Amino acid sequence: MRVVVADDAALIREGLVRLLEEFGCEVVAQVGTGTALVESVVALRPDVSVVDVRMPPSFTDEGLKAAVEARQKVPGAPVLILSQYVEVSYADDLLADARGAVGYLLKDRVVDVEEFMEGLRRVAAGGTVFDPQVVAQLMVRRRRDDPLASLTPRERDVLGLMAEGRSNPAIGRQLVITEGAVEKHIRSIFVKLGLYAEDGDQHRRVQAVLAYLRS
Repeated sequence: MRVVVADDAALIREGLVRLLEEFGCEVVAQVGTGTALVESVVALRPDVSVVDVRMPPSFTDEGLKAAVEARQKVPGAPVLILSQYVEVSYADDLLADARGAVGYLLKDRVVDVEEFMEGLRRVAAGGTVFDPQVVAQLMVRRRRDDPLASLTPRERDVLGLMAEGRSNPAIGRQLVITEGAVEKHIRSIFVKLGLYAEDGDQHRRVQAVLAYLRS
């Protein structure tokens, strides 16, 4: 897996590079500014980019803004935001093209290296993974016309766990229901959101999660 690492903090950046290389990834670029991130994604077309939110010059949301710009220049370029902060200013734009291949994890809540690497692989493969705290912040910005209004509370629970990147068995364990029940809820979610079988289950799953995050 070819990876670009974008973080202005040299020690954190080097630590990520070493971790990724230990897991067999090839770090094709490590950068400290949003501009350099965009240039690297356009020039190198990595399998995924790991991006911090706050980078020079203002240290507010340059990384997130650059990730959006990179996906505009290279449509669908996989991006995993890995930050200490929840910043929603450009999160809607990051999700707007509905292509998937996006994630947002909080550094201080990633305590399991294997879990982080699994999230990175999921994003690289076109999926989504979001920290529950990020999901909660995004949900604050609900839109007036909620596409999820027809979902039952249980279906919303299932969809929320899907947004966190949980597998069907993991959702079942969390909600104390069978995997068959989880699959039934997911099929109902797809129907209510107008996501049809010919699009493929993985595509429908991504689309359902993005609808949840944008709602």
